[in-house]
Amino acid sequence: MEFVTPAEVAAVMNLAPIPRSLAELEARVRDGLPKSALAMSVQHIATDAETRRALRASVVPEATYKRRRERLSMGESEKTERIARIYATASYVWGDPGDARTFLAAAHPLLEGRRPLDVALTELGARRVEALLSQILYGLPA
Repeated sequence: MEFVTPAEVAAVMNLAPIPRSLAELEARVRDGLPKSALAMSVQHIATDAETRRALRASVVPEATYKRRRERLSMGESEKTERIARIYATASYVWGDPGDARTFLAAAHPLLEGRRPLDVALTELGARRVEALLSQILYGLPA
């Protein structure tokens, strides 16, 4: 059910050099993504300053983010990769970054009225959002 490549996910996070495989991306996440990866992901996903601040805080608490020098922890890196992957997948499915942002920010009945972006903060939730995006892409009934 993978719709996007590690390179497309890395592009959302503005990672350089671009990982060529899932194994390379996983190693980067395990070692801790740069703090800028979260900032870039949030910038792609949220359009206003308050929403950006809230999204960043859902990944890394504000005080912790300010203390971070260069690298995120492994758990923070996993969440950052996850939201970048969900955004990249939604962009692929909808064919437009703006439509992807609208989808991620709107409550969805198949997610108990929760926003896909909020659901995707956990790995199991991200799987649910990816399954929903798959149903949308292939026109499958819910």
